[in-house]
Amino acid sequence: MNGTLLIVGGTIIHSTGEDPKPILQQAQDDSGQGKTNILIQNGKISLTSSDGIADETMDASGLLIFPGFIDAHVHFREPGLTHKATMASEAAAARAGGVTTVCEMPNTNPPTFTVDAFADKVERAKKITDCDIRFFMGAITHDHLSELRKLWTDPSPEMKRLKKRCCGLKLFLENSTGDLKIEPEVVEEAFRLCAEIHCPITAHCEDARLNEAANAEITDEGVASHSLRRPPESEATSIEYVITLARRYGTMLHIAHLSTGLGLELVRLAKTEGLPITCEVTPHHLFLNTDDYGRLGTYLKMNPPIRSTEDNAALWQGIKDGTIDMVATDHAPHLKEEKEVSPPLSAPSGVPGVETMLPLLLTEAQQGNITYSDIVRLCFMNPNEHYRLGKEDIVDGASLDLVLVDPKEEWEIHGEELHSACGWTPFEGRKVVGKVIRVLSF
Repeated sequence: MNGTLLIVGGTIIHSTGEDPKPILQQAQDDSGQGKTNILIQNGKISLTSSDGIADETMDASGLLIFPGFIDAHVHFREPGLTHKATMASEAAAARAGGVTTVCEMPNTNPPTFTVDAFADKVERAKKITDCDIRFFMGAITHDHLSELRKLWTDPSPEMKRLKKRCCGLKLFLENSTGDLKIEPEVVEEAFRLCAEIHCPITAHCEDARLNEAANAEITDEGVASHSLRRPPESEATSIEYVITLARRYGTMLHIAHLSTGLGLELVRLAKTEGLPITCEVTPHHLFLNTDDYGRLGTYLKMNPPIRSTEDNAALWQGIKDGTIDMVATDHAPHLKEEKEVSPPLSAPSGVPGVETMLPLLLTEAQQGNITYSDIVRLCFMNPNEHYRLGKEDIVDGASLDLVLVDPKEEWEIHGEELHSACGWTPFEGRKVVGKVIRVLSF
């Protein structure tokens, strides 16, 4: 950004707690009381109560101002799967949804198992300006763990540069897109190594043996049987296993896309022990459930699968009591023609979500179910701290992205109007309140 910009009249949202109604009333208050102007100059912000003089003045009256949001779980499909999406297309979707930093998963083609594959992704991301893309390493063999050790501990300038772009190690305890299930004998070594080198592990938790047993018993070939073929007990058993390893070695562990009340309770108990464990939940596991298979069909197929209304309620309680640390989308675009196949269970698993996460959460805040500060905690502060992303909050002297939101604008979500290359959304036609007006980067 060249020159200076003065933003006047907006309401800055931090991660400290507040009731959503006073914030919304404040955003609607034309008197300007309780508001702080933001002067942007030389790439940094200055908080001021005066109007000042700037090259450009932006009236943000009635708007909420957030730091750029973080989606800690995305699949941008590049390299190797660019017929589905690219870094450029999905970064545009992220920015349109107020997300300016993402953590991208290793199940591309080739998978991100080696330093060379990791470096290739970092190089590709240099041309992306819509958001900051960080990357996970993956592993299924001992050789892959050796590559992680090199990336994480080699003192050379090149390795230090690459490590700054690395979120940690992603482990798949069961197959999903890309079939990256880690070899069982490698799992414990991964936990031991990551504890040694202080590298966080993010785990996709499903138990392959329980899934195989469930599949053997089920004869129904409908898409709704996907939730039965990967049952809640599968997730809970896998979570219990990785918590045991985290306890044994002291490894920083993050549970990806938590989908069940059973799994949530295990995480809650582990936290009471003081174990270094965090977890995330996706919007689709919060807002959708097995009743939606009839409406969405194969578009609702994902891993872990969609769950019951009781699981929805348990996950919302986990957000309210602080057990759940993050909301992340598991944004996983597939083309419509890939989803609309027969037999239905052959459809690929995954749904897009990076652009719709914020409006869904803003609607919950507008309705008083969560606070706007909860959104900052779940989608900025906690992922920033856990993955050591180095993002700054809205404070004097900070250099960061700003997201300006109209908390009162009502609109409907339609896939054809979104920016992801896949062109669809499981939230088609959903009415939401709160829309991104402008995203500023400097």
